[in-house]
This record gives sequence, structure tokens and C-alpha cells, in this order.
Amino acid sequence: MINITLPDSSIKTFENPISVEDLSKSIGAGLAKATVAGKVNGNLVDAVDLLESDCSVEIIRDQDQEGIEIIRHSCAHLFGHALKQVFPEAKMAIGPIIENGFYYDIDLDHSLSQEDLEKIEKRMKDLAKTKYRVIKKVVPKKEAVKVFKERKEIYKLEILKEIKEETVGLYYHDEYIDMCRGPHVNSMSHIKAFKLTHVAGAYWRGDSKNKMLQRIYGTAWNSEKDLKKYLNNIEEASKRDHRKLGQKYDLFHFQEEAPGMVFWHPKGWTIFRILEDYIRDKQIKAGYQEIKTPQVVDRKLWEKSGHWDKYRENMYITEIDEEHANEKRVNALKPMNCPCHVQVYNQGIKSYRDLPIRLAEFGSCHRYEASGTLHGLMRVRQMTQDDGHIFCTEDQIEEEAKNFINLLSEIYCDLGFKKYDIKLSTRPEVRVGSDKVWDKAESALENAIKKLNLPYEVSEGDGAFYGPKLDFVLTDALDREWQCGTFQADFNLPERLEANFVGEDGERHRPVMMHRAILGSFERFIGILIEEYDGNFPLWLSPIQAVIMNISDKHAKNTKEIAKKLKSKGFRVKLDLRNEKITYKIRDHSMQRIPFQLVVGDKEIENNTVSVRARKGQDLGSLTLEDFTKLLDKNIKSKEV
Repeated sequence: MINITLPDSSIKTFENPISVEDLSKSIGAGLAKATVAGKVNGNLVDAVDLLESDCSVEIIRDQDQEGIEIIRHSCAHLFGHALKQVFPEAKMAIGPIIENGFYYDIDLDHSLSQEDLEKIEKRMKDLAKTKYRVIKKVVPKKEAVKVFKERKEIYKLEILKEIKEETVGLYYHDEYIDMCRGPHVNSMSHIKAFKLTHVAGAYWRGDSKNKMLQRIYGTAWNSEKDLKKYLNNIEEASKRDHRKLGQKYDLFHFQEEAPGMVFWHPKGWTIFRILEDYIRDKQIKAGYQEIKTPQVVDRKLWEKSGHWDKYRENMYITEIDEEHANEKRVNALKPMNCPCHVQVYNQGIKSYRDLPIRLAEFGSCHRYEASGTLHGLMRVRQMTQDDGHIFCTEDQIEEEAKNFINLLSEIYCDLGFKKYDIKLSTRPEVRVGSDKVWDKAESALENAIKKLNLPYEVSEGDGAFYGPKLDFVLTDALDREWQCGTFQADFNLPERLEANFVGEDGERHRPVMMHRAILGSFERFIGILIEEYDGNFPLWLSPIQAVIMNISDKHAKNTKEIAKKLKSKGFRVKLDLRNEKITYKIRDHSMQRIPFQLVVGDKEIENNTVSVRARKGQDLGSLTLEDFTKLLDKNIKSKEV
């Protein structure tokens, strides 16, 4: 008898081995139709795999996240099936899943065009409509070699040479055969919504010494509705590309003489400063002390901290002939602020009564990123971080984590992000520190989240070697995820850099160092904001909050006076006295997404008012300057989006 425990703790008993798909049929027809795989004792298996002993089983459906990933992987096989029918001479390499889809590397003399992709995609749809069964066979490695030799699949044979297992999983799609660990769908009936998106080049094995292959990208979803939403988001993301908007709204630019480093224009730098001042104010109120540390630091500190060995190739190095010395001093532009913050902490004796000590810096860091990875503001070589480090005892970790999450939540909310996910990453196999300390730190981080009643997920083994961490992932208006905030415990750096405090027992102890950031990189976060708002920055973040325009030259003097009064109250205003029609001015500034437009003419001068038009085209009518000022103040204080 075989006892199978289901997620609801109910037990189903069978006399003989039973497959996952047959188990789902015994539960219900609806579940059976949606079943794409199973999870047996926590391990994913194919729906056709047999359950031969007592076990716990979770049915993976096509709408589950793991189910969607299996659909994407199987869609890569479907692509191979269709490709070989359209281009029989193609050689198949690898076809893994990626975020939101899959790719397949192929060797084909013919360069695939968009027209070719459409032809292959149509063949995929025709094949999927037949709802053919996918047959799984686990065969000896020698048999797999024979199969792919007959098919002249040279890349599959090369992969087989590296497989140490004695057996290999083969998946039969009618006449097409692919090799994979699986799992895969048991029927093409699960493949309903997909699209081939584009072609790129990729060296085999990622080695430029090898042949350049064609990499075909695709996306796959559980429904046409989800596919359409994703494609619409991709199209919208292209329109919102921060690099395009940065140029359109005159915010920043890049140039060859300083790759990966931003040239901020006045309006872009205004956004940067507003954001920096806002974070500064929040941090000071949260008990942080702001510091500033050097840009260039001797390699000796980086060697002591361990960064020289682990991060040397990403550091900018400078050599200086020291005066009165016969040697060169080797320095590095700092790639991160942590070691320098420990130096500030180490000045003077610290008591347990002084802890926690919270240090913050808007630290400018330089990292040599490969040129191919640079991407506008999202990936740069020079960045400013809202970096902070908390020096505390093990017993203080939980409270500090809770305080940090509250601070982060408040800031994200003000910036318009109501939703974020928390990931708790626990101890990796290779780590420093005792299990007792890790137990305490992991429990502290988890308890802090639980006490705030926030959802989270645990990423087992994904912590840094020096301590567990919390990562905070934002979801933007286009359902894209951005990992920005982080809170990390570090048992290593205080030890390496000899940080300590005098405990209640009069002895010296090591503090725990908590690395934390809310925005992460200012550059990257501003890029996210540009795309999130599509240039429609909330009033408090807008580089220009209002533009004041005259209807004709005779209104210029009064218009200047109004602008002067608003500027004296701290508002960011622009004066437009151009000799243009007022309708042209309004249209021009509307395209620049300026929140408010003020018009001054005969009527406004006579009534001592201004005609106010909001960014969304809303005509607010005539307001006194006092009433308009109150409107601005209210909007700014509320951080209205």
C-alpha cells in the first residue's frame, strides 16, 4: 500500500504505484486538466513519473508560478520541434528558461529574420493545437549518444560528454527529440500563449573562441490574457525607456569620454538633490549620523577588508609617487563605503551603552562594469548610494531590522510604491561565524518581519558568506521587479577591521555590522522613477513645479513679480516671457509634463489672480496667489502622486 500525503494533510492510499497525473485525476477532473507536474517530497517531477512509496505530493498546475516556468521550458522544446520542421539543417544547442520566457541557441547558416520568426511561431501554434502527448524516456547515456549521433546534433553530444549520470532524460515530441532534466508538460494542450520576440548572437558556452550561434528569445504564459498584458507592458516600457525620457525632458546624458558616468543637467540634478535631501531628513529623524569618507583609499585597507582579493578587477586603481619616498603608493577609488565606515566607528572607545550607532553616507562609489553591461542609469560605473551601517549587539538586530523596515516602507510609500516583497536569505554552505550566531541573526530578522505582520519568502542558502540578509523588491507600474533595498548582517568585516566595544562585563566584544540601503543607487532609482512616472513626476519631486506665462508683453512685469514671489517661498518655478501665442506656450509646457501652468493677462491683473491649469488638462480657473500657494503646500506635504 502507498500512502500519499497532500498539502491539506489528507492522505490518499493506493495499492499500486500511481503517476502524478493519475493522482490528480483521482482528486478531480478540473485539477487533472490543469496538472503539469508534481512536487514529491519537495522535488519537482514530471506528471508521468510514478509514485512508488509513501511520500508527500503537491500538484503543480499550469497557473502556478512553477507551472508557468515548466510551460516556458516546454515551449522551448516546442520551438525546437517547429524549427526542425522549417529548417531541418539547424543544430540545437541549449534552451533554458529565463525571466518571463526562454531562449534557444541554435547553429544555422541562414540568419533568421523577423519573417522567419513569424513562420516558425505559426508552425509552433499549429503543432500545439494538435495537443500531442510528450513522451518521457529515461535511457542509458550510451543510448542517448546513439540517438543524437544519428541526428547529427553535435552540441547535444558535447553536452552528453560532461554528464556524469548513467541515465539521461529524453523528451519525444512526435518526431523531434530533446534532452533535459525536466520536468516538462505531458501534453501540448498546456501550451496556449507564446510569442517569439527577437534574435541575438551568443557564443557557444559563452566563450568568444567558440562559434557564434543564433539565440532566439521567446515568452510564454498560461493564457492569452497574460501574454497580451506582458506584451503591452513591454511596448509601454519601450516608450518609457528612461534614456529616451532623459533626453526628452533634458535630465541627463552620457558620452564616450566617461562611459557609465552620468552628466546631470540642471533639471535632472534637481531631482537628485530633492531625493537626497528627502532621504537625509528621514535618516536624521531615524537616528542616523551622516558622515563623509574619502574617495581614494590606500590598497592596504582594501587588502585588510578582503575586497582587494575578491573585487580587485572591478576597482579603479591609481598610483602616486609619494614625495620623499622611493615607492609608488597604490590607491583605489572606493567601490563601496563599508570599510571606511568601520574606520569612523573605530575612532575612540565605544561602550555597549553607545550602541546602536547608525552611520549614513551619500557615498560616491566607482566600479568597473564591463562595457557590454552598461545600461543608462540602471547600470553605471559611478554611483551614489544611500549607504548606511548600523553597529549593534546581537540582541539589537531585531529592533534595528524592525525600525529599518518601517523607515523603508514610509519612504517607498512616499515615492509611490505601495507594494514590495521581502526575501529572507539564510546561511550558505560556506560562511563565517558560528551556527549559534547565525541562528540568532536569522531569527532576529524573521521575527522583525513577523511582528510587522508582513508577508515574506525564505531563500534558503542565499545569504552572503558574512551573514543573513533581507532584500526588498519593488514592483513598478509595468509589473517589473526591482531589488533596491537591503538589510544585511555582517559578522566578518568587524572582525577583519578590528571593530569592538566594551561590554557590560568590561571586556571587548565585536559588534554586528548591519549594511543597509533603501534606494541603493541613486542613479538606478531615479531611472526607475523616470519610467514609473513616465516623466509625470509628483509635484514634490518635479524639477519645475509651475511655469508662469504672460499673454502679451504688457503683462510681462506682473508675470515677473508673481514668479519672484513664488520663488521667494521656495517653489521651483519657470518664467516664460517668449513672444509666442499663449496656446503655443501651453502646448509646449504640457509636453514637458510641468505640474502647473499659470497664465497672466488683463483679467488676472485686474482681479489680482492667476489663471491655473493643472498638468492633466484640468482648468482650475482663477486663483489668488495665496490660494495657489496653499494648493502647492498641501500637495507637497501630502506627497500626492
